[in-house]
Amino acid sequence: MEVILLEKIANLGNLGDKVTIKSGYGRNYLVPQGKAVPATAQKIAEFEARRAELEKAAAAKLSAAQARGNDLAKLSVVIAHKAGDEGRLFGSIGTHNIAEAITTLGVAVSKQEIRLPNGTIRHIGDYPIDINLHTDVIATITIKVTAE
Repeated sequence: MEVILLEKIANLGNLGDKVTIKSGYGRNYLVPQGKAVPATAQKIAEFEARRAELEKAAAAKLSAAQARGNDLAKLSVVIAHKAGDEGRLFGSIGTHNIAEAITTLGVAVSKQEIRLPNGTIRHIGDYPIDINLHTDVIATITIKVTAE
């Protein structure tokens, strides 16, 4: 199945690229989400007429993500959690807890944007956390986990 991308998609292409994908991926995800349209002659003509509008919207999303990234760089996030004598937490700290802590500091972040490469946090200490704000913008902040 050939589609025209309406926004940049990681590992697939940029705005306006005509790519060949598996039909299920296009039919079930890209087209319903509004991220792509089937590459027919009529849709190509419609896309070319809207190209400037879509590029402007993509640039606005990118600049908003960069502004959020700058705001996140200024934050100092401290999460207090119950812990044992040896520094091991009772339970763990996941993406939901981190997103909630960052949002209370004034920058809205959803749990889907947070990347924990080593899984949930289970010990006291400082942890670098990546926040995927946009396909081109990844902010890294340090989370300090302390005992209550």
